[in-house]
Amino acid sequence: MNNRDVIVIGGGAAGMLAARAASLAGASVTLLERNPKLGRKLYITGKGRCNLTNHCSVEEVLANIPGNSRFVTGVMHRLPPAAVMDLFESLGVQLKTERGNRVFPQSDKAADIIDALVAELRRCRVTVVQDRAMRICCEGGRVTAVEGENGTYPCRAVVLATGGASYPLTGSTGDGYTMARELGHSIVTPRPSLVPLEIREEFCSAMQGLSLKNVTLKVKNSKKKVVFQEQGEMLFTHFGISGPLVLSASACMRDFDREEYTAVIDLKPALDEQKLDARLVREFTERSNQDFQNILGGLVPRLMVPVMVELTGIAGNIKGHEITKGQRRRLLEVLKGLTIHIIGPRPLSDAIVTAGGVKVGEIDPKTMASKKVSGLFLAGEVMDVDAYTGGFNLQIAWATGNVAGESAASYCKEE
Repeated sequence: MNNRDVIVIGGGAAGMLAARAASLAGASVTLLERNPKLGRKLYITGKGRCNLTNHCSVEEVLANIPGNSRFVTGVMHRLPPAAVMDLFESLGVQLKTERGNRVFPQSDKAADIIDALVAELRRCRVTVVQDRAMRICCEGGRVTAVEGENGTYPCRAVVLATGGASYPLTGSTGDGYTMARELGHSIVTPRPSLVPLEIREEFCSAMQGLSLKNVTLKVKNSKKKVVFQEQGEMLFTHFGISGPLVLSASACMRDFDREEYTAVIDLKPALDEQKLDARLVREFTERSNQDFQNILGGLVPRLMVPVMVELTGIAGNIKGHEITKGQRRRLLEVLKGLTIHIIGPRPLSDAIVTAGGVKVGEIDPKTMASKKVSGLFLAGEVMDVDAYTGGFNLQIAWATGNVAGESAASYCKEE
């Protein structure tokens, strides 16, 4: 094909923003995407609703990036959350802000975000080609072309925005790491983040499918230091635990090789111990002739009743009036501190986000330019930057993609 200024590899959030920015800056742009449609991973974000950013300050965004937040400070100021919201509203997508300042399209349809971006790329005359990039070609330390499965694409600059290695069915298979490594970049070992957790205790599988709302999840490391604490919703599965609280907690558990993590669930966070004990006394008094397991049915979900009987050591058929003060205390302790031991995260393929990636010390934080190869720029999840849930990871993708695209176009002009 004809020589182009910029080739963007990857048609996800970062890649589409990079292609748009490069085109608006005057470059001729080709976007290579291996899937038939752009933005495939965006379709599944926010349970199909697309939590595209967080309506907060740049400082709050940075506080939700547990590693390498300083690296993206500059680009985040250039395209903060407010600017992302303005951008999509200017593209015709009406937005709304929900709990935790999470921003969604009013329609609750991720497709609206993708359709708006695809239409914008068409307006910007970005050429979209379905092909899988295999190698970035260089001569004299400069980018010259991209080799794909179906052809070679000469260019003067490349934006590498292939994503990580989570959800491989969407096309994020780690190709970007291979291409970057071949050009001399160091790769911080990819690991899962925002991922369900496997649990040692067998009773979790007995509660498979049980969703808990308004509970507090606390995670401690080997030194008993609390690394995560938040109230919200979680889910028991056949392998352990999942749900919004757990995914958020997993991003704080970054060292499974050296740490053992313990999770403590407060099933009654609205009641302190004194108030909860008073309620238990009332329950056992008013239902004094009922079996303990039946009384439990008014305190915890049905699937949890046999587990509570097991953990408290109180016989299920003992009557309410027979329960001792010590047994009541044991029940209170379990209700306020159901403890489970975490074996580790589920596989990377089950993760929403990949932690790790191209080492940020080898990338210019002002331009997203590679320090190894002239004409190479990087954006999004392929780099070693990840965040907690709440729209922060997509905010990173938009901000880094925007700057990478602008910088690639500027590089071509200078060349």
